[in-house]
Amino acid sequence: MSSQKIAIVTGAGSGIGRASALALARAGFAVALAGRRTDALEAVAAEIAAAGGTALAHATDVTSETSVEQLFATVAKRFGRLDVLFNNAGRNAGAVGLEDYTSELWNSVVAANLTGTFLCCRAAFRMMKDQTPRGGRIINNGSISAHAPRPKTIAYTATKHAITGITKQIALDGRPFDITCSQIDIGNAATELTDRMTRGVLQPNGTSMPEDRVDVGIVADAVVHMADLPLSANILFLTVMASKMPFVGRG
Repeated sequence: MSSQKIAIVTGAGSGIGRASALALARAGFAVALAGRRTDALEAVAAEIAAAGGTALAHATDVTSETSVEQLFATVAKRFGRLDVLFNNAGRNAGAVGLEDYTSELWNSVVAANLTGTFLCCRAAFRMMKDQTPRGGRIINNGSISAHAPRPKTIAYTATKHAITGITKQIALDGRPFDITCSQIDIGNAATELTDRMTRGVLQPNGTSMPEDRVDVGIVADAVVHMADLPLSANILFLTVMASKMPFVGRG
């Protein structure tokens, strides 16, 4: 069996997921790319292949138990094991006041950010527990909002706080099986999703102001650093952020 490490990245078609998948491939990982848009995943896979790497594009809806199980079954069949899962897929809903928050919007954010993370963690845990050599690493994409909320983002804030609980629980429950769990909390990575921050975003005092962003490649390199550690060591929580973003002292 090949000694190459195998990683799954969810939300791999764009943004942080894409950058992290490319960085993991450059570091020697074979990467399974999961996400909803097949065309975007295939474009990332082609970029990895052109650089001499190994990638598998697999359309996946992380909110669907069946879709997640199909992803992990495909990875098991193709590669025989899993060393790293980067749980990156998720969504936000913009600034919506609590009084205007619909059940449908709440359920949609919870499904993507929390249930999706649970389903992928469970599938990875089962696979890592049973494979030989045993063990592996799960990295969850938290957020600055796992520590301090932005105004009018109750579902996003609640789910990102919950990701911290999931990370701690898996770090504990994975000990007997050499499964580690980490969380990377990212503040304003420069992607299309955060372009709006350069124009101004809502602040706790009710004003709008532009915010600094950090190169997404720096975030991706941090993911690789966490992924490449031996299983005897763990970075439980890591915050990567733009130095001048309003987090320390937010509010």
